[in-house]
Amino acid sequence: MPLETVSVIGGGAWGTALAQAAAMAGRIVTLVVRDTTQVEEINQRHTNARFLGEQILLDQIQAASDIQVADIIVLAVPAQSTRAVLTAIDPDFLAGRPVIVSAKGLETGTLERQSQIVLDMAPDAMPYVLSGPSFAADVAAGRPTAVTLAGDDASATSALAAALAGPSFRPYAADDRIGVEIAGALKNIYALACGAVEGANLGASARSALLARGYSEMARMVVAMGGSASTLTGLAGLGDLTLTCTSTQSRNYQFGIALGQGRTAEAIIAAGAKLAEGVSTTPVAAELARSLAVDVPLIDAVNAVLSGRDTIQTIVAGLMSRPLKRED
Repeated sequence: MPLETVSVIGGGAWGTALAQAAAMAGRIVTLVVRDTTQVEEINQRHTNARFLGEQILLDQIQAASDIQVADIIVLAVPAQSTRAVLTAIDPDFLAGRPVIVSAKGLETGTLERQSQIVLDMAPDAMPYVLSGPSFAADVAAGRPTAVTLAGDDASATSALAAALAGPSFRPYAADDRIGVEIAGALKNIYALACGAVEGANLGASARSALLARGYSEMARMVVAMGGSASTLTGLAGLGDLTLTCTSTQSRNYQFGIALGQGRTAEAIIAAGAKLAEGVSTTPVAAELARSLAVDVPLIDAVNAVLSGRDTIQTIVAGLMSRPLKRED
């Protein structure tokens, strides 16, 4: 099938950035946005100031309030909103079309990955997962970015990656949807932890140790879910983990810093913090790990901090007193 037109559902920073990337790749793009004022701004001024400041958007991007027929569908909505958004779309509209999910999170209640939700709501759709080290501002500005695009059919995934590749946006095709999705979801949890270590002024050594042990823990979860540990050596694993856990541009890292400074999750959210997907994903991941009998002390620790049961200092002391064993 042709891959000339793209419909990006979600007009936040990431959705707008992906629309820009698709336009840079030569595709004709519709950015689906609920707010009619935002639609007007994008179509007339070619900006989305609320989310990307004065970044100029390409003319190939047109905004609309309703879902548009397109060769490629991109879902760029928060992980906990994916099912609700798909509920409003006729499954026949998505049948036989590539549907790319870009949210990084596990669904509360069902414990499902994002591509599983797509198949729940539109069984005849073709789900793909986009993940990797990328900030919206960089992608929209045309700064060099490489990501992973995972799907079930190697040939179709490569064709889709080629259709979205531009001068500054490079998707690498992969076949491990499970590994890519689990890595994308869990790295936000470890970013909360690394931010908390920073906020509590526990030092760069502690943060580096947490990163390394988080990588090991992530691998256990990926394998238990049926994914490949080798996926974690790539962009969706190590690449995204490193970026999210070390940069203040990361919303999860910023949220973690506030946690480490002693603020509660409720207070941080009430103060207007930007969406940090790891906050919703943490308790889901902890429950999923329990169901799989996977040892995840770091996820459990972050869950305890978010719930207010423990402070970051208490958690670190507990982790440091765990029995010594061979490194895995």
